Amino acid sequence: MGFAGIISSAVNWILNLGAATMLPIIIIIFGLILGQGFKKSFKSGITIGIGFTGLNLVIGLMSDSVGKAAQQMIANLGINLKIIDVGWPVGAAITWATPIAVILVPIIFLFNMLLLYLKQTKTMDVDIWNYWHFIFCGALIYYASNKNLAFCIIGTIITAYIIFKLADWTQPVVEHYFGLPGVSLPHCETVNFAPLMYALNKIEDKIPGFNKIDIDEKKINEKFGVFGEPMTVGLIIGVVMGILARYSVAKTLTMGIQLAAVMVLMPRMVSLLMEGLLPISEGARDFISRKFPDRDDIYIGLDAAIVIGNPSNMAVALIMVPITIFLSIILPYNQMLPLVDLAVLPFTVIWAVAASKGNIFRGIINSIITMLGVFFIATDLGALTTTIAKSVNFAFPEGATMISGIDMSCHVFLYFGVKLLTSSTFLFGVIGILVYFAIWYWVRNDIRKIYHLDKNYKPLPDSGDVKNEK
Repeated sequence: MGFAGIISSAVNWILNLGAATMLPIIIIIFGLILGQGFKKSFKSGITIGIGFTGLNLVIGLMSDSVGKAAQQMIANLGINLKIIDVGWPVGAAITWATPIAVILVPIIFLFNMLLLYLKQTKTMDVDIWNYWHFIFCGALIYYASNKNLAFCIIGTIITAYIIFKLADWTQPVVEHYFGLPGVSLPHCETVNFAPLMYALNKIEDKIPGFNKIDIDEKKINEKFGVFGEPMTVGLIIGVVMGILARYSVAKTLTMGIQLAAVMVLMPRMVSLLMEGLLPISEGARDFISRKFPDRDDIYIGLDAAIVIGNPSNMAVALIMVPITIFLSIILPYNQMLPLVDLAVLPFTVIWAVAASKGNIFRGIINSIITMLGVFFIATDLGALTTTIAKSVNFAFPEGATMISGIDMSCHVFLYFGVKLLTSSTFLFGVIGILVYFAIWYWVRNDIRKIYHLDKNYKPLPDSGDVKNEK
C-alpha cells in the first residue's frame, strides 16, 4: 500500500467512527492543546459524545415516526414523481465514496486554520464528519465540470469561505437566541439560508397587518397553559399526522406520544452537550486572550443539530411535513418525491424560525418559501446528483431512475456556482450569485441590530426596536 493509500485508509477509519465518536476525540485533543488538563478535557469530550449520542437517538425516533407517517400519507395520495428523495445518509455515503473526498478533507481543514491565522474567520469547524457537505459541493462541481479537479478544489474552498463567514455573521443568533455562547454553525446546507430568511423577515416587517402577527412558543404556552407546552404541541401534531396517515387509533396515539417525547427530550440532550462544551469554550477564550491579545473569541463550529430542539423550530418543522408533501404535488415544476429527508425539516427551517426570533407564523410562511426553492434545485440538479451516485455504484431503490434529497438540495449558493460551469446557464449563475450577495449586504447589520450589539444603534425607550443613531 502506497503513501496515498495509507492516508486514505487513515482518513476513512476516522470518518467511519461517526460524529458521536469522532467529536469527543477531537474535543479531548483540543482541550489538551488549550491547557485544560486531561481530566477536564476527557470529561468534556465524553459528555459531548453522550449528548450527541442522545441527540441522535431522539432524531432517530423522530425520523422513524415522521418518516413512516409521511410515506403512508404519500401512498394514500398516490403521488408518483420520477426523482426519489433517498435522504442525507445516502447523500453522505455517496459523497464519502467519491474519489475527491480524501483530497478535500485535509484541504478544508488546513484552509480553515489558515483563515483563522489570517483573521478572516472566527469559526474553528471541529465538526469534521459534516465536512461531507463541503465535499458534496465539490463533487457537484467535479462532475459538472467533467471531472476538473482544479475547479472542484477552487469551488470547495470558495464555498467553505462563504460558509465560515456566514457562521461568523450568524453567531450572535446562536448565542443570544439559541443560548449557545461561543458556538457557531458552519453547517453548509442550513446557514446559507440565513441572508434570505433575514431579507424575508425585513420585508415582512413592512407589511401592514402581517407585521402584527406574532405567535411564538412562549405566547402559546401563556395563552393555552398545559395545551401550549412543547410536549402537548408535539402530541397534537403527532396525532394530526397519524390521522392524515390514516393510522389506527392506537398507532395514532403512539405517534403523538413519540413526537411529544421528541419535543421534550431534544432540548435536554442539547443541554447535556453544552454541559460538556462549556469548559472547552471557556478554555478557548482564555487561550486566545493569552496567545493572541488582539483577537476576539474563537467560535467552535458545530453541527446545526444542537439547535433544532428549539420548541418553535420543532413545531414549525413538524407542521411543515404535510405542507411539504402537499407542495410536491401542486408545484408544476417539481419532480422530486419527498421521502426520507422529511425528517430533516427541523434542519431546513432553522433560519426561517430564528430570523423571526421564534415567530411560528412567519416561520411557516418562510419555510414554505424555502421549500419552493429546494424543490426547484432538487428537480434541476436531479440528473447531476444521479450521475454522482452512479459513479460510485450506488444501488438504486427498486423502480428509481433518479435520486436527490431535501438535504442535498439546500445548497443555495452552490447551486448558482454550478450554473457558472455551463455556457447556457452561466448568466443565470452570475445573476443568482450577485443577487445572493446583494441580499446579504442588505441585511448585513440586522443581526447586530436585533441583539443590540452595534455601537451605532440603540433601542428606543419602551421598545424592542433598534434604530440607527445617525
